[in-house]
Amino acid sequence: MGAKQGQTKKSAGRERLALVVFGALLVALFAGFAIAQGIGEPSVPSGDVALVESVPDGNTVSEAEFDRALLQQAAQGGQKEAPKPGDEKYEELKEAALTEMLDRIWIKGQAEELGIAVTPKQIASELQQIKDQNFKSEAEYEKFLKTSKFTKEDVLDRVELQLLSTQIQEAITNSAQTVTDAEVEEYYDAQLETQFTTPESRDVRIVVNEDEGKIEEAKAELEKDSSPASWKKVAEKFSEDPTTKSKGGLQVGLTEELLQSQPELQAAVFDSPTGTVAGPTPVEGKFFISEVQKLNPAKVQSLKEVTGQIKSQLTQQLQQEFFSEFVAGYQSKWEARTYCAEDFLIERCANYKGDGRPPSAPPACYEADPKGPAPKDCPALVQQPAPAIPGSVTGSEPQGERLPQRPRPEGLKEGGEEEGLTLPEGAGGAVPPTGE
Repeated sequence: MGAKQGQTKKSAGRERLALVVFGALLVALFAGFAIAQGIGEPSVPSGDVALVESVPDGNTVSEAEFDRALLQQAAQGGQKEAPKPGDEKYEELKEAALTEMLDRIWIKGQAEELGIAVTPKQIASELQQIKDQNFKSEAEYEKFLKTSKFTKEDVLDRVELQLLSTQIQEAITNSAQTVTDAEVEEYYDAQLETQFTTPESRDVRIVVNEDEGKIEEAKAELEKDSSPASWKKVAEKFSEDPTTKSKGGLQVGLTEELLQSQPELQAAVFDSPTGTVAGPTPVEGKFFISEVQKLNPAKVQSLKEVTGQIKSQLTQQLQQEFFSEFVAGYQSKWEARTYCAEDFLIERCANYKGDGRPPSAPPACYEADPKGPAPKDCPALVQQPAPAIPGSVTGSEPQGERLPQRPRPEGLKEGGEEEGLTLPEGAGGAVPPTGE
């Protein structure tokens, strides 16, 4: 009897445990369903147009802030008043205004997460530099404020955003992995022939003329005397090449690659001994005589000579790729935290439900039976992500200059200039435009 009661108690305990586990699963499933259906989305407070979660302070965009940003966007386009809902330009300027306001919250939120802040003294100093570079006088600056519908507080806020953006970029790029000696050596070996080897070349004197008889006459004079003074005299008299005519026909550093499109001249230059007048050589309807003055042997830069150059080059590439990844993650993270009121939904809002078409595409691009012909430049339904190059976003170029898929290893500038952070489009509004 006791055994039977014990079994009954154990069975009841297992049933209660099963119900608890099932209940927990049900809660989890319901939570997932609610999120998927939008039930769990936070509501935007009354009087606001957008809300950004996980930002301690200043995490909403009020209707008053939006209206002022809309007016400023209209002023940039030369309009005296902001468009009303339903007007032709309203949707375009609404998105630009809200994008700018969200950028303010996103950048400040990102800076706070990274422990980055700027002081009033830094803001004042940066503003003074901007004013010195863009405005001839205080009166011109005041005129800019009036025409752009900016307050002095608006400008200070945008200067702060620019400083925060720059510091965020520095923090992210400086956290990229360092380039190793093995990577430097690997790059050197791969680029040795193309980047670190100067090919053999020749310094050559030439005379060019489309009249073969004159070229024969020039050659006869040079066979008597081929001194530099004689070449100078002959070139000035007979040559039709303006580049070398005043220099005694001299061309320095000719390589076989430079002359590959003119094989006849290439052979005359590289198959002739030094100090011998060769020709006449017919090339594309003209005739040349030439004399090799000097042989310049090929030169190979050692790994030691170019280690600093390669390390700087690879570091820039690595930092750019690392920052590009950060920008993509930044966009996704902050979009997921952003919710907009129904009349203010744009693609940056987590609760935006689009149809998968690029918002800039004319309706005729995707209509089954369009009223008019579809434009030839309809954008693709699937848009490739292309982050902007740091510092290239401005008020006039909100998209900035796009990053290439792979930074070119050759031809990069040495050192480079410090540039501000390029975050998703609209962040360029952080600095007031020039006072033109």
